[in-house]
Amino acid sequence: MAYDREKAVAYAHRWAYGRNPRYANFDGMGGDCTNFVSQCLAAGGCAMNLTPTLGWYFYTLDTRSPAWSGVEYLYNFLTRNRGVGPYGSEASAEQLLPGDLVQLSFDGKRYGHCALIVTTLPEIRVAAHTFNSDNRPLGSYTFQKKRFIHLEGSR
Repeated sequence: MAYDREKAVAYAHRWAYGRNPRYANFDGMGGDCTNFVSQCLAAGGCAMNLTPTLGWYFYTLDTRSPAWSGVEYLYNFLTRNRGVGPYGSEASAEQLLPGDLVQLSFDGKRYGHCALIVTTLPEIRVAAHTFNSDNRPLGSYTFQKKRFIHLEGSR
């Protein structure tokens, strides 16, 4: 199944400053950033992986995988997934396309924020929750480290 980047980015623009009532809001539980990115991936046609604990899925607040809403869990899922659902790999800035992801470490030790890349030219701009934003220049964040994830598709 192809990953429709345009649909993922359109969803990000639509919901960057709001909350889709079909999904839980994680603002009071550590942040909504990865939940928002997961919603964007789903809107782009990525199939859910229903593997208990190690998959990528959301039905309710109590019926979801850690990868749906956790920064490190999403990274691990995307870069290791060989089954159903989205998959990708770490990439350089030059390899990025709209619909790819960036994860930020504010303390240099732990990645704690995730955003969807909505454009790469003339600069990388993102849409995100927790720090609600749309078309925000990546350089406007204060961070110690960043990593990019290029989405290669969905099975």
